[in-house]
Formats: sequence, C-alpha cells, structure tokens
Amino acid sequence: MKKHYFAIYKPFNMLSQFTSKDGSSVLGDLYNFPKDVYSIGRLDKDSEGLLLLTNDNKFKTKLLDQKNKLEKTYYVQVDNDITHEACKELEAGKIIIKHEKKPYQVKPAKCIKIDEPNLPERSVPIRYRKNIPTSWIALTLNEGKNRQVRQMTAAVGFPTLRLVRFGIGKLTIKGMQPGEIILIKPSDVL
Repeated sequence: MKKHYFAIYKPFNMLSQFTSKDGSSVLGDLYNFPKDVYSIGRLDKDSEGLLLLTNDNKFKTKLLDQKNKLEKTYYVQVDNDITHEACKELEAGKIIIKHEKKPYQVKPAKCIKIDEPNLPERSVPIRYRKNIPTSWIALTLNEGKNRQVRQMTAAVGFPTLRLVRFGIGKLTIKGMQPGEIILIKPSDVL
C-alpha cells in the first residue's frame, strides 16, 4: 500500500472530516484525497491552521502517543490584554477543564505573549470592540483534549477569539494559505 502524507491549512468554518450531515464544508471539498486517508487529530470548525492527514497508521500512532510528547503550537487571539500572571497560570499545569464531561487537569504548557502574528485574514472577521483590546499568545501543548485551548484561556479570564494551530512538531504553516495542501514526509514533522 502506498503511504500518503498531507499537511493542510484548515480554513475557519470547515469540519476536520470528510462528511457532513448539515452541509458544512469538509476536507474533501479541498482535494480528492485517497479513500484510505484520514486526519490525525482534529481542529474544531471555528479553529484554523495545521492539520495532518495520512493512511500510515504507525505514523499516526506515533504522533498521537502521549509518551512522545509531540508539541503543538497555537497562536491564540484573546479578549483583552493578557497579563503575565495569566500566562504563568497557563504554563503551570494546574488548570482544570472539562474532558468527556469530567474534570481534567491539564499538563504544563509554554505560553508567550506575542505581537499579532502575520496570518492570512480570516474569512469571517473577529468581532471588534472599540474599548476592549485584544492580544495574542503562542501556546505550546503536548496534549490535545477537545476544545482545550479555549477552555484554558477562558479559565484564566481571557476568552479565545481566534485560534490557529501554527505548528505540529517541526512542521508549521508559515507561508501557507487557508485551504492550501502540501505533500510532506514523516521527517518533516518528527
């Protein structure tokens, strides 16, 4: 069987799957992928950025295995001007989120306040409020629970407005555009 490896810049408002019951846009709208290719992990419909697809189960398992501590970096635009204290809380690994309807304590992370990154405009703009600023962080995790980043930033009082997965392992979306697909090798990530 021929192994396939793809990296996608998943656009905002697209499901990380190949079928939709409600007519939402899906990965198959971007490209005619081989039938045995599936995404490794996922991004919510309202998140954007790097998504990997493959039919290589060993590669998929290696990426998802928590023992390998593969880092995923997210650029996160939050409501208001995030504080140094909030960044330290995000790093500490003491935040409790909901995972599968149960409390879950997140693992330590890396959080750096950054200038607004050079990202493509989002198809639907972020809401703008004249009297309330926004700020950006680079948040690096080695786990990935459902809506984890959004729950974490909300827990420290800075709700997420825009969420872009910038990198997985060594691979980033630098220079890519939403909807763009590139062929990769496992060594591009690991």
